[in-house]
This record gives sequence, C-alpha cells and structure tokens, in this order.
Amino acid sequence: MSSKIIIPIVVAISVIVTAGVMYGISFEQQPQVSQVSTPEIIYVDKSISEYFEGTNDIKKISSQEELKNILEASALFEGGFDYRALRSFAVDEVAMFDTAESTGVPSPSVEPMPSDGVFKTESGGSEYSTTNVQVENVDEPDYLKNDSKYVYIVSRNTLSIIDAYPAESAKLILKIALDIESQYIQNMFLNEDRLVIFYNGQSDDEIIPQFDFMPRRSYSQVTHALIIDVSDKENPTILKDYSIDGYFTDARMIGDYAYFVTNSNVDYQYPRLPVIMEGSVRIMTPEAFYFDNVEQFSNFNTLTAIDIFGDTINSETFLMGYTGAFYVSEDNFYLTYQQNMPFGFYENSSQNRFFDVIVPLLPNAIQNEIKLIQNDSSINSSAQWMKISELMQKSYNEMSKDNKEKLFEKIRESLNEYDTKIQEETRKTIIHKISIDDDKIEYVAKGSVPGRLLNQFSMDESGDRFRVATTTEIYTQYEGTIRSNAVYVLDEQLNIVGGLDQIAPDESIFSTRFIGDRLYLVTFQQIDPFFVIDLSTDTLKILGELKIPGFSNYLHPYDEEYIIGVGRDTKEIENGRVQQLGIKIALFNVADVNNPKVADEIIIGDSSTYSEALNNHKAFFFDKTRGVLSIPVSGDVKSLNETSSSKMFAPDYNRWSGFYVFDLDSSNGFDLKGTVTHSDDDSGYYGMGSARTFYIDDVLYTASDEYLKMNSFNNLEEINSIKLENTGKFIEYLEEDIIR
Repeated sequence: MSSKIIIPIVVAISVIVTAGVMYGISFEQQPQVSQVSTPEIIYVDKSISEYFEGTNDIKKISSQEELKNILEASALFEGGFDYRALRSFAVDEVAMFDTAESTGVPSPSVEPMPSDGVFKTESGGSEYSTTNVQVENVDEPDYLKNDSKYVYIVSRNTLSIIDAYPAESAKLILKIALDIESQYIQNMFLNEDRLVIFYNGQSDDEIIPQFDFMPRRSYSQVTHALIIDVSDKENPTILKDYSIDGYFTDARMIGDYAYFVTNSNVDYQYPRLPVIMEGSVRIMTPEAFYFDNVEQFSNFNTLTAIDIFGDTINSETFLMGYTGAFYVSEDNFYLTYQQNMPFGFYENSSQNRFFDVIVPLLPNAIQNEIKLIQNDSSINSSAQWMKISELMQKSYNEMSKDNKEKLFEKIRESLNEYDTKIQEETRKTIIHKISIDDDKIEYVAKGSVPGRLLNQFSMDESGDRFRVATTTEIYTQYEGTIRSNAVYVLDEQLNIVGGLDQIAPDESIFSTRFIGDRLYLVTFQQIDPFFVIDLSTDTLKILGELKIPGFSNYLHPYDEEYIIGVGRDTKEIENGRVQQLGIKIALFNVADVNNPKVADEIIIGDSSTYSEALNNHKAFFFDKTRGVLSIPVSGDVKSLNETSSSKMFAPDYNRWSGFYVFDLDSSNGFDLKGTVTHSDDDSGYYGMGSARTFYIDDVLYTASDEYLKMNSFNNLEEINSIKLENTGKFIEYLEEDIIR
C-alpha cells in the first residue's frame, strides 16, 4: 500500500537565513547568508511507502527484502517532505520472524556513591584498585587491567602480562603479538582468568558494482570480541573469536556478561543485516528493528551480550542514527545520538517561515494579493516569486520610513521566535533505553531531550528516573548564537516529567556529576560557575552556586561533603577574552549546599601543560582511604618549576612527563607527595596518552606507553620499573590459534 504526497523543495529563496546554520555551528563560526534574487520552488511527486506514518514506534524488520524496502522508502525523505503529512498514512503490521540461525544460541527475551574501586583478595596483595568507572558494579573497558598480582596490557597488536606483585620481583612474563588486522587494540575486560579483547577488523564480500558485470571485493568493518583464558599466564588460550559487523563503539561488563555496541554504516546500494560469526562460522543474524519516524537512517547500532564463561550470545540491532554517548546501569543500556533531520527539512522550513511568519504581518491588501499569486497555477514558481517580491517592494516604497521600520522590527521579532522554536524542536538528543539481564536484551522505550550531551557523565539513572544534563545552542539571524543549559528528569518510558532550564545562559556545560539526589554541574564561557542542584523531586532547583576563574573538565566524588574537580585555570585578558592557564585541581566544599566553597586548589604548569585526566576519567586516580590522588602530567620544565614551591626538575632538559601524586584530605587540602618521572626528554613528551595509576597493597603503580613503574605509597621511592616498549627483544607469537 502506498500514498502520494506533493513535496515542495526550495532550491533557493532570499529569506533563507537558517538553512545552513541548523546543521551545527561552532562557537566562533558565523553563518554566511547569500542573497538570491530569483528563487525557484520545484514540486516533485514522491511516493511514501507503507513503512512510515510518523508514529515513532519501534518495528521489527522481518526479512532482508523488507530491509531493502524500508531503506528505499526512507531514501525518499532526502528530497524534502512535509513531515506533518506523514501521520496521515496508514501502515500494515509487519510480520515477525526469528533470525537466529544456529543451534546453541539462546533466544532473547538511586545510583550509590561510586566506590573507590578497591577490592580485597586472598591471592597476591590483600587490596588493589581497578579502573575508575562511573557506575558501581559496571566495569568499563581499558587498555590496562589488573588484579591483585598480575597486570594485563594491550598496546597496538600486542598483549603483555606482568607478574607485578610483589613489586621487588616484578617482571614481564609474556609479551605476544596477535596476528590481527588492527594494530591498535585499545579495549579489554578482565574477569577472573578471562580476558575479553576488542579490536576492529575487516570482512570481505563479493558484489557486482552498479552497471558492471564482474564481481569485486567489498570490504567492511567488523568488531572482534576475543575471549582468552589466561589461567596459564605463559600459555594463554584463545577460547572464542566472535566477529560482529560494524566498528567497536563502547562496552560494559556486568557480572559474567560483556555488553558491547558496534556501529555499521548502511549501504543503500547493497543493504544487508549485520551478522555474527564465530571464527569462520555464521552463528546468527541479530533481530533487527527500525523506528517509524522521519529521521534519516544512517547506521545499524548492534548491542551484543556474551557470556565470557559459557557459549551464550545474544544480539539485537537497531536501524537509526550514529550512536553517541552511552550510559549503562546494572539493568539498562541507554544509547544516545543527536537527532538528524532529513535533507530538505530546512529548505521546507525556510518556505514555511516566509508564508507562516512574514506574510501574516504584511498589510492585509498585500496578503490577499500574495494568496492570489500562490493560487495562480498558470505561472511557475520562479515567476510567482518575482511577482511576490515586486509586490512587497512596491508596498515598502509606499510606506513611511517610520512605519516600514516598525514593520521590519516586528518581522525580525517573529522570525527570531519562529527560528528558536524550530531549532528547539529539531536540535534534540534521542535516547533509546534497552533492558539487559544476562543474555536477555529487550527494547524498552525511546525519548528525547532538547540540546546535546557532553559525555557519559551527562546522564544518570536513579530508581525509576533517568536524569540528563544538556547544552542547547540556537542561532538566529538577529541575535546570533543563544546558548543555555538544562537538566531533565525522565520516567521509565523516557517521558519528561520534570526539569530545570535556562541554567547559566551564554555558558556551556564543561562537566557534570550526578550523585544521589544532587547534581554538581560546571559551566564555562568567561568564568566557572559551579552549581549544586537538588534532584530529590521532579521539581528541580538550584541549591547553591559558586563563581571562580577557570573550569573543571571532570568531577569526582570525595565524600558527601566534598567534590574534586580537574580542569584549567583561566584569566580574563583584553577585549573580554579568556586565556587558559595551567591545570587546576580544586576541592569543593558542598557541606553547605546553599554556599559551596573552594576548600583548596592547586595549579600545575601553564597553558602548555597537559593531562589525560582532563579528557579521560580512567586516567584519574583517587583513593579516599589512603588519601592519595594521582594524575598524569606532561609539560615544559620551566612552567612546572615556576608553579611549584621549589625547583622540582633539572633544567638540563626542556620537557617532563610523569605523574603528580598528592596527599589529599578534607582538612588540609592538597599536599604534593612527589612526582614519578616517566620521561625527562623531548621524545617522551607525547607518550602519556595511555597514562594510568593503580595500587596493590602499599605499592603505587603508574603506567605510560613506555613504562610500568612501582613506587612506595609512603615516600614514592622507586621499587621497580619495567620497560614496556622498544625493549629490543623478540616478540613471541601465540601459537594456539591464529587470529584472522
């Protein structure tokens, strides 16, 4: 069944001021508006298929043929359409079908204060720390994992295993190169004696290009999930090699299950559903779904669950936009992305803004004449616009200067309101909620909130509520960029049930941290407002605010009364501009929520100083029990010495890379315990991109691209050091299985 609609496509029109702008503008960019004297409006007869009526409901893709039909129908959106007309079309229910294609594949069916990642164990050390994660009991992948005795590191295409405890006798016991296509493995889980390593590879198929006759190789990205048994540290064994269409996006581990998302571009010419292989055997095609909406379908986002101690695997794939930030609780997986309106949407909006906003404000006589011109089918669209523009110009010439200016001002105000409303409706973050329970994956709901997310810390689940912090940027022709921030509360079906908007106008969110019934939020443009927001009810309110120079990129809980912030110091310079300075670590006192204060702060280096902790929370280490904080730092020796109370580094080299280690408690603030040097020459300046800190018992371990160093917790005296890169030794190849 199909229906016909007439789709107006505006090729060019002089009133277009936001068409190119709504796709996204950086803070400094200004739109370029070109005036076109002779616009042309082309009316194209398009057919909308039975698959879309604008309900936004999730629907199952029943077959490969249906996938092709859905994509053909959605491709019609690219030419422009009246999105309001879609709701009038009926749709038949699609037939369901089971996509599992092999035996042995089962069929699918208040955040606490984050822990310090400290574990007790009976083997190795008595206590050890692990990856800094957002949600307790939800592990996040990293290139380095450790238990109480061993350290596992993936780098490029190698896996290294280090016997790290006791530190005095620590040694590298295995370094093997995996025979894989990707040379940059970066993500891994460790669970007891199992590793799960993710890397991107390629699959190759044969296709016949359009209007050709000879099959050609077609390569597409796949993600490999490699499960390795490392119970025998010197002879690890590959147990499983799953490959899933698409490139690796992100992953989480809960209990014995690893959940990961892959993203594959839709090939409109040769569309096919993603498949899952084990080795060279195809084991299943995930159940596939699409959404009855008017957004462009650009990607398959596939969520896969694997039992790392068994044979169970389950997967579902969703045809939608490119996936952005994730939030994962113990029960739910939230996938988000920025809403993308189809091609032609803004052109139609430009036409609508003229006839819906400008024309009604013109004198009545002019409105009537414009309607007559519109209804005259004897002339084409270009001639229609010529008549309309001449009519408007004639009317303006007959007005007094004062009346014309009043009319223009009224039109400007109405256009601003219209443009703002349109952008608020279209610049949204789409949120998909999927429940997870071992191998069971079940789609729950779809929702949306205005604005964009900063990162995973912009989201939080607490009980039956999901909270989201966003920044919205809107451009209008006469007011420029309007920026604001908001926090929204959504129910279990992702309906907005509460919120707070217009937080720090003209600022942008730089960091957020949800902890229980509070949100700590930092915005920045000129100064650094630090907000404490009450989340105890759906009616949110700002409890307190603190304005200081600089900003925080990452917020970490100290306890219920203190928050740690890591960012940069700033100062205002001429013409109202802001200059970024050194790395700033601040301890915020939020015991009095109405009057937050800076309990202590410390500045490291200048604007050339860098820390991976600014952009990656896994590089940040803090243990409250021991009162120790560690972050990686790279900078010029001169600037590092100038911001220290004494000269810390020898002046015979220019750059230094390593770790700053602080004693930290709420009473005394920050006290520099010392530094751990990983490179003291120019060559190692950029080797801190994979910097991590952890501990086993009383030993502080710091890792960079080149070294794993072991230092005493008490005085940072070096105990041992293992060189990880460029050792000059042979690399053994794993012989159990060759990864293809």
